Amino acid sequence: MANEGSKNLVRRLREAAAKELLGLVTTHVEALDVGALRQLFRNPHLNLPVIEVLLTQRRLLVFQEVRRELARHPYTPEVRALQFVAGLFWRDLLDITGEARVRPRVRRAAERQLLGRLLGLGTGERITIARRASPLLVAQLRHDSEPRVIAALLENPRLTEGALIPLASSETAKPEILLLLARHKKWGSRYALRLTLCRNRRTPAQTAIGMLPHLKKQDLMGIERDRRLHAAVRRRAGVLLGRTPP
Repeated sequence: MANEGSKNLVRRLREAAAKELLGLVTTHVEALDVGALRQLFRNPHLNLPVIEVLLTQRRLLVFQEVRRELARHPYTPEVRALQFVAGLFWRDLLDITGEARVRPRVRRAAERQLLGRLLGLGTGERITIARRASPLLVAQLRHDSEPRVIAALLENPRLTEGALIPLASSETAKPEILLLLARHKKWGSRYALRLTLCRNRRTPAQTAIGMLPHLKKQDLMGIERDRRLHAAVRRRAGVLLGRTPP
């Protein structure tokens, strides 16, 4: 804002109740800047009438930070929030996908925007997204060819076993990625994933052999008969069944 005397107004924008807040914004709207709005968006009493005033200020809507806060606020009209989503940075989109207070349609729009940008992002950016990705983004990121992205994805608290089965069974996954999955403290101990990895000919033979003793008899029988698999894996399954000498 224009001068030091604005500090009191900024404090009031952050702390005022709803009725006073509308009066403050209406009276001082021409003098508001991004710094003042930053405090305004922290006010829990910010409501639709105040937001409607902000939406009339084209000079404020050119700022990325303002559009981001309007897109994520539950009182912003959905049509306007969706318009703002399209122009946000990938980090802002990622934040929106994980915010429960954001309207469901807005969250989905942010997911779609981020999904469409994944291929153009660098490895470090995809790693950051993988750690917090929503289920829709997980479904795309699990096919990433970079092991570091997959390693980050395995630490995502929203990841499920069902989302990892397609990766464990993939005929195009890099062996080092399958090895990451097999060795993971949490996911590598899941029976369905162990079995799927053992049935995948892309899984390194020694890795599969190490998991065979944890499988049930009927599953070992299926692996022993599967001629797509490495001969050493099939032989070890036979040994565990007691039908083939070591």
